[in-house]
Amino acid sequence: MRAPSGYLLAARYRLLEPVGRGGMGTVWRAHDELLDRDVAVKEVRLPKVLDEELRAELCARTEREGRATAMVAHPSVITVFDVVTEDDRPWIVMELLHAKSLEQIIQEEGPLEPRRVAEIGRQILGALRAVHAKGILHRDVKPSNVLVTEDRAVLTDFGLAALEGDVSITQAGIVLGSAGYIAPERVLGSKASPAADLWSLGATLYTAVEGRGLSGRRTAAATLAALTSGEPIPMPKAGPLAPVLDALLRIDPATRLDSVRASLMLARVAAGGSAEEPLPRAKSPGKSAAKSQGKSQGKAQGKAQNRQGKSQGGRIPASLAQPPFVRRPSHRGLHRADPPAAPFSVPSPRLERKSSEGVHRRRVEHRPQPSSYARFKATVIKLFLPRRFWPRELRKRG
Repeated sequence: MRAPSGYLLAARYRLLEPVGRGGMGTVWRAHDELLDRDVAVKEVRLPKVLDEELRAELCARTEREGRATAMVAHPSVITVFDVVTEDDRPWIVMELLHAKSLEQIIQEEGPLEPRRVAEIGRQILGALRAVHAKGILHRDVKPSNVLVTEDRAVLTDFGLAALEGDVSITQAGIVLGSAGYIAPERVLGSKASPAADLWSLGATLYTAVEGRGLSGRRTAAATLAALTSGEPIPMPKAGPLAPVLDALLRIDPATRLDSVRASLMLARVAAGGSAEEPLPRAKSPGKSAAKSQGKSQGKAQGKAQNRQGKSQGGRIPASLAQPPFVRRPSHRGLHRADPPAAPFSVPSPRLERKSSEGVHRRRVEHRPQPSSYARFKATVIKLFLPRRFWPRELRKRG
């Protein structure tokens, strides 16, 4: 039975008006009379046909939603303030967001731009990574559970969330979730995993960018049959988002895109690039700043020299005069420079490159010029010794 408007919950929260309804109940806009602030209160709807066991299951699931959500502090995860048990059912008190669900936005605007969808997906993926790090699985990611404000996207409704290590409270043979957004392995009876939440995220982003669901089937089994038919998923409007969706919607969870790579690819698309290309880097101001700094220093130095020159009668002192610009000779083809010769030593033979078009280059040897002492010694030898006693070098020269 749904509570009436004006109902006072736990002598503190005044229910004002319903703001949303789902499979797990009704969400109310309420006023916290103790702290004088508006909040959102989730009322669990329990059908009368349920037996005591199923009723206890729904209550336990809602309480677990509050525990699971309160464990995570992330801007894209709804904030839980309180969990109240009244009228034999739990109520969850959360922050009130002035936002629309992604489902409402799609209905009003139609298919969304790929960059906008990528930014929403990047934020929701951040929320999933935060809850997965705490051992929590959402298990019901879909457009109606994504709230979009002016500056952020928020993941809500953890009613089907499963805490790692908790005893399962789900009846055997029942698959919890929404048709079209349940991962294939869960339809086949496998245990839920973080990869299953990523598949549901991919299906949610597909609906946002294409304006329609994956197959339009009413049951999860029909959707699975359509996906496993072997035909590629049509993505005519996805654009740069298509590689991300294709990698998230793979049937085999072992080959599905992981959260780290998915976050990087979504960030690339949201920045206006391609999912397979690196993010555009900002231009480094190092070179331009150094260049402008050098120019400003040169101008300042020139002005200082001009002022000093005018103060000395228009003549610039020699100490401040700039040397004339001399263009360095080009050494095309010469890759190595000869080392300077040591003082008071006979220079070593140099190899000179002689360039001639069409002719192979060859090495030309230059004889070193003798020093003054060597010339004096040669003169003395020539004057006082016969030619046959001259050194070989002198005989070649003589």
